[in-house]
Amino acid sequence: MFETQVYPVGPSNFTFQKAANAEFPEQNATSIITSKEDKEAIEKAVGWLKNNEAIGIPTETVYGLAANALNADAVSKIFAAKNRPQDNPLIVHVSSIDMLKSILPDNHVPEVYLPVIRQHWPGPLTIILPASPKIPTSVTCGHPTVAVRFPAHPVARSLIEACGFPLAAPSANSSGKPSPTLASHVFHDLQGRIPLILDGGACDVGVESTVLDGLRNPPAILRPGGLTYEALKEIEGMDGLQVYRKHFVDKELEAAPTTPGMKYRHYSPEAMVILIDRKEQEDPSFDRKFDQAWKEQLEAIQASGVGVSKIGMLRTTQDGATAVWETISVTDRNLECVSLQMGRHGHPDEVARGMFKGLRELDGRAVDLIFVEGISEDREGMAVMNRLRKAASKIIEV
Repeated sequence: MFETQVYPVGPSNFTFQKAANAEFPEQNATSIITSKEDKEAIEKAVGWLKNNEAIGIPTETVYGLAANALNADAVSKIFAAKNRPQDNPLIVHVSSIDMLKSILPDNHVPEVYLPVIRQHWPGPLTIILPASPKIPTSVTCGHPTVAVRFPAHPVARSLIEACGFPLAAPSANSSGKPSPTLASHVFHDLQGRIPLILDGGACDVGVESTVLDGLRNPPAILRPGGLTYEALKEIEGMDGLQVYRKHFVDKELEAAPTTPGMKYRHYSPEAMVILIDRKEQEDPSFDRKFDQAWKEQLEAIQASGVGVSKIGMLRTTQDGATAVWETISVTDRNLECVSLQMGRHGHPDEVARGMFKGLRELDGRAVDLIFVEGISEDREGMAVMNRLRKAASKIIEV
């Protein structure tokens, strides 16, 4: 057991000087930390990581639980702290293309990825690459490939550079629970299990990275995330880009996934989640159908003998309204209802930032049941709906 320490860090105090490198000047940049307190926090974090412990770190997607990706003992601390299944692979995080090359066979980056790397790294994109013997099998779960990301968050990027080695870093939550987008979420789940959390504020993206397998023909998104399908399909070499489960399925891949987020139920709060999805994205009668659907589901659950005294609603606001967090408690038929907004309808980037936060907030309100509104799968909506479908115990289309 640890006495978990939380160290605030200011992302604006981390800047980067481009490298004198014609091919990857931005991706091989070096960090500059302008705050003494932030330098000390990074030094403490590096000390724990070099001691083969796992710590909580901010990224632009969600908070990560990071440990030395090249050390099997350190990696085992991740699985132990999260109670993570041993056959669920980890994503390796790097801070430069030079670091990336150091963990690849023959220091070679496959040509198909070069246009993607130039345009979207650092950022919320993970790519599947051939694994070198430097990567422990516990990271890859025995696969010949490894999932690698270059985070854009300045604190994560600077920390990895300061370590001098890549970090394996899944989401910093108890396995299967909603991903953490605030340091307080990490503390709630992992207090006492890890020594340190770097608090860099709220995550900008709010859902995990997109996982791209460019080694497949055609290339495929194995997990939708912060980088959209619409953006990726325009990149050179991404002709015929497919999305797993939308355009194809692969039972062998799902049984032994090369990336996290494919095999197990994820992102679930303690309360039962019922996803009420739209048959038609722009249906003017959807609000009425949503109300009818949740009431019918509630009656059926109560009729089965399950006691429900408090329910949660996770909805969007109308497009054009101001996206704010509001909590409304009403009493209806001796039932308390807590309603939260997760962003504006038609703005999936806002919903992505609010979804996990909303699920955790409702869990904190001790609701028995959560009804969530489905959104369009355009842009970030594809990642949102991927997470909500995995979190839901039941899905209803209206």
